[in-house]
Amino acid sequence: MEIRPAIRPATTVAELLAAGHLFDTPPREEWAARFLAADGHVLLIAYVDGVPAGFVSGIEMLHPDKGTEMCLYELAVDDPFRRRGIGGALTRALVDLARERGCYDVWVGVEPDNEAALATYRSAGAKDDGRFAMLVWESGGGTGR
Repeated sequence: MEIRPAIRPATTVAELLAAGHLFDTPPREEWAARFLAADGHVLLIAYVDGVPAGFVSGIEMLHPDKGTEMCLYELAVDDPFRRRGIGGALTRALVDLARERGCYDVWVGVEPDNEAALATYRSAGAKDDGRFAMLVWESGGGTGR
């Protein structure tokens, strides 16, 4: 059964922290404030009966020869609300917002064996752009997780 959630951008730290159960680890107030204050950072929250049921975050990136694109940074849906269309609704809402902002595309990195994520993104209209490798340099300063 598909649910039609109310999807709204988080505009306050309190809203973001109230959805803290959806994140990998509890969000920190300072980082939440910085995220929300940064130009081009977006966090949309899906509410079902007033309860945060999922979120998607996006970050705009501007390049001198390409313009602005949106990276779908993270998508999460609370266990009781999974497989009901909320992830797809959040993804479509972010894509629509990116188009409204003039982004030339939206992209997301997904592990090739993450079938749930692949199905969600494909159901929202994403196409496979081929395989790529993601390499990471850890700074050693602070914990992001």
